[in-house]
Amino acid sequence: MKSKSDVRGMSYQHQYIKLEEDFGAHNYNPLQVVLSRGRGAWVWDVDGVKYLDCLSAYSAVNQGHCHPKIMRVLIEQAQRLTLTSRAFRNDQLGPFYKELCEVTNSHKVLPMNSGAEAVETAVKAVRKWGYKVKGVASDQAEIIVCQNNFHGRTISIVGFSTDQKSRDGFGPFTPGFKIIPFGDVKALEEAITPNTVGFLVEPIQGEAGIIIPPAGYLKKARSICNKNNVVMILDEIQTGLGRTGKLLAEEHDGIEADLTLIGKSLA
Repeated sequence: MKSKSDVRGMSYQHQYIKLEEDFGAHNYNPLQVVLSRGRGAWVWDVDGVKYLDCLSAYSAVNQGHCHPKIMRVLIEQAQRLTLTSRAFRNDQLGPFYKELCEVTNSHKVLPMNSGAEAVETAVKAVRKWGYKVKGVASDQAEIIVCQNNFHGRTISIVGFSTDQKSRDGFGPFTPGFKIIPFGDVKALEEAITPNTVGFLVEPIQGEAGIIIPPAGYLKKARSICNKNNVVMILDEIQTGLGRTGKLLAEEHDGIEADLTLIGKSLA
């Protein structure tokens, strides 16, 4: 199918792409397809070409585009009460907390705007726990992370990335992080010191190329963290809910993290 064009001969696709390139910061390199609508697993571009959406917005629309039940609830809620700040309470937040705690076997939840924000909040939480509860000396807390990790793109997070493209031009970085090989429980045990407050790890590394750790790795890591009074933080933003065959990836090793970060698949 040929692209539709306006009177100047410029295709609609090219017009929209040019607008993005001219007025948007160049922080992504998306596919050169301009989508305009979606229904279920299918999407259409501005020229009417139909595609099967195998990406599902990195799982944020794993229920499909314009799901009728979700659309109905969105419209009903927007017509009743569109938004409240945290300066007020509302009749939806408490039930949402309860349902999310029950489905993930958690005792408390804290909704965030992004995976990176969730990771930053976890870093803050375990550092404060380390100082107030574990008794680590002020500003000496250490968090262990893994090589080839991807936890977001904020300054602190790219500071402990091993991807040089993510770090280039952004220093100086936040101190207090140790990097060890992914899937190596011996390296984890050897890296722990009295100042270690947390171990942050993806159950399956995503951006590194879908790297699955050795069988039993999370279970052994859980045991090491318990033994050394270290908070285990599992970043399940990309593994999501149900994407690995279990509700949470941690369930494959029969463990529960102290902090489990879940994300986009909740949409």
